[in-house]
Formats: sequence, structure tokens, C-alpha cells
Amino acid sequence: MAKQETDDEVIYLRAAGLDLGKRFLVACVRTPNPNRPGRWLLETERFATTPGDIRRLLGWLVERQVEVVVLEATSDYWRYVYYTLQEQLNLMLVNPAHLRGIRGRKTDPSDAAFLARAGASGMVFGSFVPERSVRELRDLTRRRTELTVTRGQEIQRLEKELEDTGMKLTSVITNVVGVTGRAIVEALIAGERDPQVLAGLAVGRARKKAAGLADALDGTFTDHHGWMCRHYLDQIDHLDRLITRLDERIATLSADHDDDIANLDTLPGVGRRAAEVIIAETGGDMAQFATAGHLASWIGVCPGLNESAGVVMSGKARNGNANLKRILGVAALAALRDKNSYYGAYYRRVAARRGGKKALVAVMHKLAIAIWHVLHDKTGFHDLGADYFTKRDPERAMKRMTREANSLGLTIRFDPITQAT
Repeated sequence: MAKQETDDEVIYLRAAGLDLGKRFLVACVRTPNPNRPGRWLLETERFATTPGDIRRLLGWLVERQVEVVVLEATSDYWRYVYYTLQEQLNLMLVNPAHLRGIRGRKTDPSDAAFLARAGASGMVFGSFVPERSVRELRDLTRRRTELTVTRGQEIQRLEKELEDTGMKLTSVITNVVGVTGRAIVEALIAGERDPQVLAGLAVGRARKKAAGLADALDGTFTDHHGWMCRHYLDQIDHLDRLITRLDERIATLSADHDDDIANLDTLPGVGRRAAEVIIAETGGDMAQFATAGHLASWIGVCPGLNESAGVVMSGKARNGNANLKRILGVAALAALRDKNSYYGAYYRRVAARRGGKKALVAVMHKLAIAIWHVLHDKTGFHDLGADYFTKRDPERAMKRMTREANSLGLTIRFDPITQAT
């Protein structure tokens, strides 16, 4: 049923909005009223979300010659609809957080009409949806992350089972499923209970801890503990095999990005797995992000903007891409361990004024900028060095050192170094 609506400036004369649900969607097409200039006709139709009805929706929209179609990224319901319509229509996938309906006036048809109006007037911006090959790679890397987390949880359960016996194995060695830890647990499952014999299974650097191991392995290990430990080890081995298969599949699909992965591997704290995640999430093409700041904002590692009445207040960082944010957090922590790196110096510089947590996010922001340049310029990473800030503003550095010396009741003088001839 058609309705009339008035509106101001428009960018698209013929726009459509789709309000998605699990079982059905509501489509609204907004077109000019030929009989009353300046007014608009709204035509609303309901479709099921089955493949057949989605194809019927495509024909319905093409018949009405829509110039843009706006749909919300509702759960995962948008995926098949988007992939089916994208080849023939100009689609705009928008974040639901950017579109909030008015309380008391929310219905599916009104939501669809609002989406059509927002798209026609340019009130919303489309989200980044990569091509199919990148989406497939993204599915694999995200699944690998899930299995890696699950593997860590199984290792924790194994450690708890050993704690139930009174054995403090993880107090002496850090990795219970490493070579030494695995050999000891397998021996316990096989029936060995002598702490001295178990401690003698240590290899490598763990042999230096044989005395401590013997004391830590003096506990009560029953047949039930053995059955549970066997179960956990089998589950860990199963997950290892799955992760290995995913590694192989990811390596095959990311072969075209081997140069980019090698360049990303030069970043501090970023190994091959992290580089594969970065390629999978961003697509490896920085044409999607106009500047490094756009990439940092999309990931969610820059402060939010909160200004009112000319007063700039503290703004929280947006959620962004959780997978990349996790990678950047781990990489930032690894980068801080190098005291002679630019990131270590930058962290200490910011932490002195803003605190450790904000300084860590600031380092993540710097890493996001570095990722953009590495992928955009097709080059490796070059560390600016811990003395970057001193060289950039030597006078400020001298003033700081003079101030610190004066606070100790000392005076200092700066003389240039004479080069030997």
C-alpha cells in the first residue's frame, strides 16, 4: 500500500530500506510522487528470508529501479540477503548503532521507511564488506582463534585436575603440555607414582629443577585422575590436529598475500598467524581506508570524540573490530618488552602522563598506523628507535635533564662531543 511523505534534500531519488528478521524482512521503496512534486511515495512489501523469496525481492527492487538499498547489519541475517543482492544493486550495509528509532513509534514498516529515507538523503555510511575470497579467509582465521582459545581452556582444566591430586607441577614448569610436562603426565596415567622417577623424565632446562619437581610431584594420583587427564590430553591433541589443518588451509588461501604477510611479520609482536588475521580482517587492500587514521578508527583503537558547547570531554574508544584489537593488544605488549624500541619509549612517555592502560591503547593506535603504511606502501617496518623523541626535540630533552638535576641540587653543562681526527 502506497503512502505519501515529504522530505528535503535528497541524493538518491529512488531508495529502498530493508528491515531484516530471522524469518521475514520488510522492504520499503521510496520514489518521487509524479502527481505532487516534492512529495514521495512509500511502497512496502513483506518477504520471507528463504532463497526463493530473496530472489523475488531482487526482482521486485530491480523492477522499481532503486538506486540504493540500505539494510542493517542485524545479527547474521543480513549475509545471504546482501550476497544475493550485491551483484545487481547498490547496497549499503549500516551499523544498527547508527540508526536508533524513536521510542513509541517503532514498527517494521516504519524502520524500513526510515532506512530508505536515510539512504536517500545520505544520512548513513556503508560498512566495509570484503569480497568472497577474503570472507572465506576470515572464516578460517576466526575459527582458528576459537579453537586456540578452546585449547587453552582444556590445558587449564588439565592443570586443575593435577591440582586436585595435590601435585604442584605447574609451579615448577610453565607448560604442562610441553615435552617435560607431557612425559610426566603420560607416566602418571601409565601408573608411575614415584616422584624421583617422574622427576627424572625432565629434559632440557627442566633437568636443573629435578629436586623441585620431585617435591612438587609428591601427591595422590588416582585412577580417576588418570582417566580425566587422558581425556584432556586426547582433546588437546584433537584440537592441535584441527588447528594444523586450518593452518594449512589458511596458508593456501593467503598465498597471494605472502609478500604482505612477510612485511607485516617485521612489525614488533606480529608473527605469521597475526599477519594472516590482519590480512583476513582488512583484505590487505588499504584502498578501503583513506588514511591510517580511518583504519585505526575502524579497528577501535583511537579515542572517541565527545564535544559539547565547545568543551571537549573524555570519549571512550568504540568497539571496532574485536579480532584486530586483540591482535594489536598482544603485539603492543610484546613491543613494550624491547626497551630500545620506539614503542617502548612512546609507552613510557604516555604512561607518565595518562596511565598504563591509556598508554597501551596509544601504542595499539601507533601499531595500527604502522600496519596501514606497511600494507599501503608494500614495505617492511622500520623502527624509529628509543631516541626518536630526544632527537626530534633536543632542547626539550636538555631542559628536562636540567630540571631533574636541579631538583637534586646539582647543575649540569652540555658541551658538544669533539670528533677525533
